[in-house]
Amino acid sequence: MGPIRPLFIISLSLCIIFATSPTRLFAEETIPTLFDPKVTTLDNGLQVVVLEDHRAPVVTHMVWYKVGAADEKPLKSGIAHFLEHLMFKGTKTLQPGEFSEIVAENGGQENAFTSQDYTAYFQNVSVDKLPLFMEMEADRMTNLILTDEIVAPELKVVLEERSQRTDNNPAALFGEQFDAAQFLAHPYGTPVIGWRHEIENLTTEDALDWYKTYYAPNNAILVVAGDVNAEEVFELAEQYYGPIPAREIPKRERVQEPPQLAKRVIEMSDKRVRQPSWRQSYLAPSARSEDQENVRALEVLSQILGGGVTSRLYNDLVVEKKIATNAGAYYQSGSYDKSTFVLYGSPTPDHSLEDIETAVQATIEDIVKNGVTEKELIRAKKKLLADAIYARDSIRGAANILGSSLASGETIENIVNWPTHISKVTAAEIQNAAEALFDERQSVVGRLLPEPAKS
Repeated sequence: MGPIRPLFIISLSLCIIFATSPTRLFAEETIPTLFDPKVTTLDNGLQVVVLEDHRAPVVTHMVWYKVGAADEKPLKSGIAHFLEHLMFKGTKTLQPGEFSEIVAENGGQENAFTSQDYTAYFQNVSVDKLPLFMEMEADRMTNLILTDEIVAPELKVVLEERSQRTDNNPAALFGEQFDAAQFLAHPYGTPVIGWRHEIENLTTEDALDWYKTYYAPNNAILVVAGDVNAEEVFELAEQYYGPIPAREIPKRERVQEPPQLAKRVIEMSDKRVRQPSWRQSYLAPSARSEDQENVRALEVLSQILGGGVTSRLYNDLVVEKKIATNAGAYYQSGSYDKSTFVLYGSPTPDHSLEDIETAVQATIEDIVKNGVTEKELIRAKKKLLADAIYARDSIRGAANILGSSLASGETIENIVNWPTHISKVTAAEIQNAAEALFDERQSVVGRLLPEPAKS
């Protein structure tokens, strides 16, 4: 249920580029743009994005609502995710569960997901079924029917989901506590699924209020990817979604984090934990930031620090020092508000979390002081751009990338030109970004431990 990393689709010509010498690898004229999306906006405000891909007669149809868990009101945590469940419970023309039955009868796949910043619904179907699913998705955008008899059983389903995925998982519980420590004021500190005591009190009225407030065409993005013609999709969108009236949508205003003046440390122990783990996070800009150079530099830095077995942290802690069973980093740039840059590791049996933290800090200090090597820089760029090529293999993956990025506030221009932006990142920019980011006073450290044995 988290945001999706923006790895972008690039033409196969990059495979040839990768075989050239490093000095030619990132020449500006050789870096293609992202896929070529066709975009229009209906009179009611619905943005329609089409990605033509004619390799197979299939299509992914997605509707993204620009509202998520971080937009919830106080004491109503979990309502965004709860309504996602309820959207399958029937409309004026479809009985509860009938939407899913029709998808299955037509050989399709469907699902939905909620994040802090958006809620999305999708179907993967044969291209000839696109009009049918456009009609059904448009229907539940405006004609959802909810009653207490429908809502009450589904609330139990959501509570059971929380029990299975979070309450019975110490790592998930720890993650909630860690996020709450990172975001003292901002709603990113509240879990997407919601706090149990607040979920228990959600009502039919709460769900309908959320639906009537945010589920409108002028607060949504329609993404269609596959064996389609853009103009034909625009006509279908006008036919099925066009009649739905726009609504007045509340301005997206969230409480922002106050300046962090002191390092925060949380520690949690649980008898179910077998392997201790350590993490440290720093607030970082999101991809919709105006400072695109800094964002892209941090994306490359996260690859250098945490991009698999060749990364700096894995090599330093696991391969050379042999003090960790794993180590790495990741940067969640795809959020609407400020994001996080996270470092992590787990110690070998004869080492401690303090050993991990000390070694990670030494690696960070080296990058801040000496920067990254040219070899690391080139390898990281190659990996990021290669991953973008692999993303092309999935039609739904392409739709996910574009939909999640747009719903999180990024522009088409920045999404399309991501490969060029990555190719231009320099070692000096990475060093400057690292120096600005890694301030110990503005970090959160978390330690998850096995419960001590009772004496």
